[in-house]
Amino acid sequence: MNLFKRELDPAEIVAKSREDRYPANYIIQSLFSDFFEMHGDRLNGDDPSIIAGVAMLNEQPVTVIAIDKGVTLDEKVAKRNGSPTPNGYRKAQRMMEQAEKFRRPIITLINTPGAYPGKEAEENGQGEAIAQSILKSMQLTVPIIAIIYGEGGSGGALALATADEVWMLENATYSVLSPEGFASILWKDGKRSDEAARIMGLTANELFDQGVIDYVIPEGWTKRRLMRLIQLRLEQSIERLMKYDPNELVARRQQRFRKF
Repeated sequence: MNLFKRELDPAEIVAKSREDRYPANYIIQSLFSDFFEMHGDRLNGDDPSIIAGVAMLNEQPVTVIAIDKGVTLDEKVAKRNGSPTPNGYRKAQRMMEQAEKFRRPIITLINTPGAYPGKEAEENGQGEAIAQSILKSMQLTVPIIAIIYGEGGSGGALALATADEVWMLENATYSVLSPEGFASILWKDGKRSDEAARIMGLTANELFDQGVIDYVIPEGWTKRRLMRLIQLRLEQSIERLMKYDPNELVARRQQRFRKF
């Protein structure tokens, strides 16, 4: 524990969670080897805001599904700053089904302000796509670990965070809506977002204390050491979860979320 480290205010954590600190591709390349990306939902199209594929975690084959905000301006526009469309969630579902078929654990990486709210997304079944992602996650007999590495916004995040274990970076957030949206609804004043952040309970430490998440990943390291820490923890957790009977794993996951 660093006695000289100042604890950030929730509003400061919100701001930090929105910084481009760890691009999805950087995390994937740091944690896994032999990553092979797959595209398309086999129904309507592809969504670049969700990167999905297969990789190796040490000697364990895994399925990786990540929400990515992009780095360059062009990428951010194409990926809508990490707001997936129904195509993206259906691509994630396709990868979940493939992981189930080949008995591969699933690791999701989440950084999104929320699902894309555009007219085309709604016409294409945004709500249904999110609901199906949650339902499918509840039925999978392979281990699922979700890591929120930036923003975890609303159902857009929950679609990929219905997991056996949910981890968060120390300076990530996870909430039903943004502080700006909360303030606009409660006080009709979006400018009170900092005040909203302080009462929403959206920080990793607050959510851990409430039992919503299972592990807070400390960020007082270099990027390289941080990725190594996550990698080692993933290896240990996947090995432990793989020992459960598949039906027991499903029952434990369902019970985890029913208590809320």
